[in-house]
Amino acid sequence: MSEQSGSSQERHERTELPIERGFPIERVNEIAEKEGRAKMYYRPIYTMHKWWARRLGCVFRAISLYTLLDDPEKISVFEPGHEGSTLASYGDDADGESDLDVASLLERVDMTDPESLWKLYPKDVRVEDKKILDPFMGGGTSLVEASRFGAEVVGNDLNPVAWFVTKKELEAGKTDVEKLEEAFEQVKEDVADEITQYYKTPCPNGDHEADVMYNFWVKELDCVSCGHTVPLFKDYRIAAGRYENDDKYNVLCPDCGSVTLVDDWQSEGVCNDCGHGFVPKEGNVSRGGKYNCPDCGQKYAITDAIQEQGGYDLRLYAVEYYCDHCDEAGKEKSVHKGYKKVVAEDTSLFEEAKQEWETSEELHEYRPDEKIPPGHMTSERNPVFDHGYSEWTDMFNERQLLSFSKILQSIDQIEDQNISEYLLLAFSDSLRTNTMMVSYDMGYNKIGDFFRTNSFDPPMYPVENNVWGADFGRGTFKSSFDMVKTGVEYASAPTERYVDDGESVKSEPFSKPIGENSTIHLGDMRKLETKNEFDAVITDPPYYDNIIYSEVADYFYVWLKTLLEDRYEGFDEDQTPRAESIVANPYLGKGSEEFESELHEAFTSIRTALKDDGVLSFTYHHSDSESWGELLESLCDVGFEVTATYPVTADISKFIEGEAVSFDIVVVARPIDDTEAASWNSLRRDIYRTARRTRKQLEENRDLSRGDIGVMEMGACFREYSKHHGKVQRDGEIMSAKEVVQEIYGIIQEASDIGVEDVFIDLLDTSNPSFDDVNKLCRGTNASPDDLKETRLYNQDDGFELGTWDDEKRQAYIQERVNGDGGEHLSNLDKLQFLRYRYEKGQAVQNYVEKWDVDDDLRELAGRLADVTGDDTYTRVLGDRDITSY
Repeated sequence: MSEQSGSSQERHERTELPIERGFPIERVNEIAEKEGRAKMYYRPIYTMHKWWARRLGCVFRAISLYTLLDDPEKISVFEPGHEGSTLASYGDDADGESDLDVASLLERVDMTDPESLWKLYPKDVRVEDKKILDPFMGGGTSLVEASRFGAEVVGNDLNPVAWFVTKKELEAGKTDVEKLEEAFEQVKEDVADEITQYYKTPCPNGDHEADVMYNFWVKELDCVSCGHTVPLFKDYRIAAGRYENDDKYNVLCPDCGSVTLVDDWQSEGVCNDCGHGFVPKEGNVSRGGKYNCPDCGQKYAITDAIQEQGGYDLRLYAVEYYCDHCDEAGKEKSVHKGYKKVVAEDTSLFEEAKQEWETSEELHEYRPDEKIPPGHMTSERNPVFDHGYSEWTDMFNERQLLSFSKILQSIDQIEDQNISEYLLLAFSDSLRTNTMMVSYDMGYNKIGDFFRTNSFDPPMYPVENNVWGADFGRGTFKSSFDMVKTGVEYASAPTERYVDDGESVKSEPFSKPIGENSTIHLGDMRKLETKNEFDAVITDPPYYDNIIYSEVADYFYVWLKTLLEDRYEGFDEDQTPRAESIVANPYLGKGSEEFESELHEAFTSIRTALKDDGVLSFTYHHSDSESWGELLESLCDVGFEVTATYPVTADISKFIEGEAVSFDIVVVARPIDDTEAASWNSLRRDIYRTARRTRKQLEENRDLSRGDIGVMEMGACFREYSKHHGKVQRDGEIMSAKEVVQEIYGIIQEASDIGVEDVFIDLLDTSNPSFDDVNKLCRGTNASPDDLKETRLYNQDDGFELGTWDDEKRQAYIQERVNGDGGEHLSNLDKLQFLRYRYEKGQAVQNYVEKWDVDDDLRELAGRLADVTGDDTYTRVLGDRDITSY
């Protein structure tokens, strides 16, 4: 291929960035694994408020490090905690490499060894003259991390909640923590006692009061046949036992209402108070959303009954308490903290709070009055309207509304607007665990999170938090404030955590605060009026329909609006923007075609905003070859060439419960003025050589999984194709990017002899394997996720399960083939799992061993299975007569 055209010459002269030459996937994943489990300790700024699908800070710090550093003359490196300690002194101490400098670190980065620059990851690195844009800033992670490098950062988002959350993150570094604490103390003085007086209960261990941590409620309906009141308990569990009772379970006696301990909640037990015998597992709600009347046996749809009866009743049935009096007296933990039966004082206290709420009209100004808008999440996926909810306040009880309004009224009196907004941020985030839309996490003895599944899922027995907070408990206003304060403290002197010889190390505080030289905008990024302005766009664009941000963000928005609608544009509507969101939304009739078109428009705006020698680095949630094709098509059509792709670990749990998601990638792209014509035959040869060369280099030099290597192979092949997008001819026709991607898939698979059995063994060797791992391990092999699924080597019918020898669905699949054709079409893995199963059941295996004519391949696979599982029965069933002659 010629390099004499203008576009080729321009590509040759343009500075190749470190991120285009290599990326330290292993090091990033090493930190990500730890940070994902402990965000509060790694980067507390991101725990100040919920935002969905937020990427881990370490991922974007690494992307920024490898994207922003290009000119050694405009880079300064300081030792955290020692402002005057620059790279020169750092280099003198670095294993005797006195000549270690930025230019050397930059020059040494390549695909086979990208880690020279990683030495700067825990250092306080500053760059000059860099302007960064994130047009889809969401929770602000990219902007926060880029700002720490001294870059000028500009952010944009359509959603006002995202805008407000990011605004407070970027302002945190210049916020006075003492003033923040003083403001909290003022709110505490104003309303804490008024709220906590309603969260008291008689201590079961003496004549004094204890604090309520959680109130347990159950919805009740009248049976449509006999009128009997039916509490909607699926079962009668309250919580797992704790302390010396951690082998027992706290359950509710359906006869006397006591909280009693049983050995096994799934078997018959006896109430310790009244002697009533019952099976806690057997409640009044069955599959399909029906109640079972315990009086007449009627089964009826719960949502139908709710609509026919105009709603439901709520009954308080249990309390979790903490008694500081008993604690100070030295009583055991199980005495001063536990679960108890509801008594008259508990119900009367709620009625008092309800009465105050209903008669305090001025407080009603501080609660939202918007109706819940119809949408995909609220009307179609799990219709809240069918459950009796029509306004946002229906998701709260009167005691919660009273408490919230008192807090907001007090926050509204704080004169310092910036400080008051941090208290508002804490208030808003506490809404996740202070609503009658959450249930109790029985196994972990704590309240759940409203957005655990990122949907509106009304519980049958909701739990009410102590809004202000007791000494113990999760998600209270007090604990939410503590998280906000910690985030503000971090922003003024951020630290970095990294892994050294397997151990986590925390750096000294950096002297540069977060958020200096930052600007954010609220609105549609496609309307940004910037041209040839930014050195880099670092972002996380929306991915199809994983989360419809506008619908879920409304839950926070309507409360934030009560104080912000007169301060900022964008908080004056009843809901956040819907139609403008770049996301598939079935309720609005927006599907894949609309999403592709809108993403194309977004990339067009990004291309316009970037300088001609700028770079686009973004994370993307990827699922299959179709997604790759759509992405490549959109990027190339608007004038980008893909220069690298990398797999990354990101903090992406299942967005919607039960959905099969795959994994995440970093895509790097550069503007390109023109492409060159090429025949498919010539390009195919280049792509094939690129794939083989890339795989060989990575296998020889990097400790990467097969899936990781496959992603990087794909990126290298995309780079070859990007130079010719729109001009690749095959049989006289121009090939689309999607067609090329399918061909690249085939080329990469041809270069590999790795099959289904190899992938399955890798899955066995993976800790807590998931569908993500299936995708990763299949990439670049002759196996596909569908191959494994069809042979029942995994299933997702009830969470992700591997098809091991003792898996019922896997054995049924094998047995069907054994019975059907005598083993002619059984794979070696089928045979070994079948033999392993029969051995476990004490059934004869020798006749099958003889019939199947054991060969070297079968023995080799048996050895691999034995090694990876630690189960040598796989090898013994093939050769030890003492074992196989039942």
